[in-house]
Amino acid sequence: MQEEWIRRDLAVLWHPCTQMHDHELAPPIPIRSGRGVWLEDFTGRRYLDAISSWWTNLFGHCHPHIVARVQEQAARLEHVLLAGFSHAPAIELAERLVAIAPPGLERVFYADNGSSAIEVALKMSFHYWRNLGEHRPRFVALENGYHGETLGALSLTDVPLYRKTYEPLLLKPLFAPSPDAYQGEPGESAESVAMRRLGEMAEILARHEGEVAAVIVEPLVQCAGGMRMYHPSYLAGLRRLCDQHRVHLIADEIAVGFGRTGTLFACEQAGISPDFLCLSKGLTGGWLPLAAVLTREAIYRAFYGEWRLGKAFLHSHSYTGNPLACTAALATLELLDASVLSANRQKAASMAAAVDALRDHPHVAEIRQTGMILAIELAADPASKRPFPPGERRGRRAYLAALEKGAILRPLGDVIYFMPPYVIEDEEIAWLGRVAKEAIVQAVADGARS
Repeated sequence: MQEEWIRRDLAVLWHPCTQMHDHELAPPIPIRSGRGVWLEDFTGRRYLDAISSWWTNLFGHCHPHIVARVQEQAARLEHVLLAGFSHAPAIELAERLVAIAPPGLERVFYADNGSSAIEVALKMSFHYWRNLGEHRPRFVALENGYHGETLGALSLTDVPLYRKTYEPLLLKPLFAPSPDAYQGEPGESAESVAMRRLGEMAEILARHEGEVAAVIVEPLVQCAGGMRMYHPSYLAGLRRLCDQHRVHLIADEIAVGFGRTGTLFACEQAGISPDFLCLSKGLTGGWLPLAAVLTREAIYRAFYGEWRLGKAFLHSHSYTGNPLACTAALATLELLDASVLSANRQKAASMAAAVDALRDHPHVAEIRQTGMILAIELAADPASKRPFPPGERRGRRAYLAALEKGAILRPLGDVIYFMPPYVIEDEEIAWLGRVAKEAIVQAVADGARS
């Protein structure tokens, strides 16, 4: 059965973010079912979903509460256009998001996925300034940041693996140095790095006064850029700079929102509110595609007026605010309360303890953590942070070794990371730590022989 599904898959499917040639040696794994943190293939073999199926799954696969709520909604209304019409799940979810978001975010615009949410925020920001009679065509993003695969979102992405091929098609943003603490000078604190980089951001905004519509950042963790982390003081300082230069602040919390970093939203750790808050992934608990862009009433009002004024925000997706997706999001938020965040703090401590033995490994350059995100950076020379040659694919070797043991640890280059569902148990975390250590040891040994 398993082999037949693999054969059929490879005959017709083109998988995302994949060099399909790799599947000649490691075929895709057809999954039959999921429950909690575990996925099961057609042979009955189980795999611990340690990366929450691309960072989406908060409360485990097939959580009974979400199952019941979505089934109930499916029997009532599956979809209706949100232009000229509305429905209860879209209204209730918007009300809930406004209630829990950082202060001042009072309007909700729905989209289909994270990249689409970024496109919405970029267009809204540019259009806002246009409605005010100002031409501000530039955006500022951070080096090593990632914001999605559609052309606007990719324009603000600074990860060559994704960007380089499509460079001729992209907008020309301004890239500011990342406050990534890993790139600091020897002995330099994370906060010192943040302050130094903030000064460089200030110079960019001053140099391009009146040109910049918005600055976009991933708060606290640059996820696809290798789970690089930075001090919250950077966000607080950036908010002040954006206010000083009349520039919007876009917080891309698509991956880090809904409790991943230890607070409901990462921005809370800096005590700030952005002008646009982009949400997706965990929004529906990993169930269905949905994104939301939250913004300020003043921005909404800049688009409000008679049709002849031409101020309307004419952006849409066919499945905008889909009732099933909104219901999954509501059910997820019903599960996400203060007790979950408290439990996550204990589980984050368990994650740290599970990999503590790797700190002395000769090829582990750093173990870093923000809440329920933990990353292990492999390097040829940890002292100088010299990476392994990319062609050696040490991270992939570790991934395949872990997969053989039943854990999904899909790497980011040579960074192995844990971002598990919140329902993971301590014994599962401990087991994951042992698997990661064994996989890394094997990857280094295999690489040495190759």
